Amino acid sequence: MNRGDIYRISRPPGNDPRRHRYFVVVSREELLESNYSTAICAPIYSNYHGLSTQIFVGIEEGLLHESAIHCDGLMSIPKNKLTNLIGRLPPHKLRQLSQALASALAIYADELDY
Repeated sequence: MNRGDIYRISRPPGNDPRRHRYFVVVSREELLESNYSTAICAPIYSNYHGLSTQIFVGIEEGLLHESAIHCDGLMSIPKNKLTNLIGRLPPHKLRQLSQALASALAIYADELDY
């Protein structure tokens, strides 16, 4: 399991009405390699609004159709539910993911130097 891996999860957590949902792993590698039981993931939805917290993904990443990663909806998902790997984000999409996460969490480089 790596940051940027896309998984199809049955019976997604929360009040999701769908039987399956796609998620991308956003946790740092150290957490994924640890004994910690969950990973932080961002859901993938078929709608795309062009927000700075969304990343356009599609067939090239292993999905059935064009979709978007929504970094405003982060969830902690048990690692044992992340078993159905369907694709991975390429390096340029991983950079976009980092930027979208920073935007979602309002983390700005000029504020890191307190």
